[in-house]
Amino acid sequence: MTRLLISSGKGPAETRLAVGHILRLMAGSAVEVVTGKADKYGPASAIVTLPTAAAARWRGTILWRCQSPLRPQHKRKNWFVGVFALAELQKQDQRLHPKELRFERFRAGGPGGQHQNTTDSAVRVVHLPSGLVAISRDQRSQHRNKAKALARLETMLALAQIEADADMLKRLNQLHQTLARGAPTRIFTGIRFKEQL
Repeated sequence: MTRLLISSGKGPAETRLAVGHILRLMAGSAVEVVTGKADKYGPASAIVTLPTAAAARWRGTILWRCQSPLRPQHKRKNWFVGVFALAELQKQDQRLHPKELRFERFRAGGPGGQHQNTTDSAVRVVHLPSGLVAISRDQRSQHRNKAKALARLETMLALAQIEADADMLKRLNQLHQTLARGAPTRIFTGIRFKEQL
């Protein structure tokens, strides 16, 4: 399966109509469709999941050659939409799996009483896939420190996911800006959006 971004770039309303036409044509083979913000003309962008062979036919610049249905007196007749392959999402599973964790006990040291200074009550937990490390040493009980370190690690993983999502959004925005208006891979014509062969 391949994920595709369908983008009208920053084009006019006619390009959003074209995105809608493309989504309708893909509807039979698309496994998943997630549309971005839409107005009465349609979405400016969408992400679809298609079988890889079907996705390969759509990649590139799509040209819709048609007199504007919204502005009949407008001279422009070429409306462009970009279709880009997206890398697979590296979604973090927020559940912590015991096999992916390494626990280390050590002496806490510092203030906290004689018990804390003489026993290995502090806990360091390492998330092996990401390399993230969380430490808790402020509880007198090793059990409590372990629970606190795990809670910190979960927060760190959630933050890493937010940062990864922000990076993905940044890359998507860059793709929106790279829509090439020329050398289309497929051409559709007329108000009925028929493919020109």
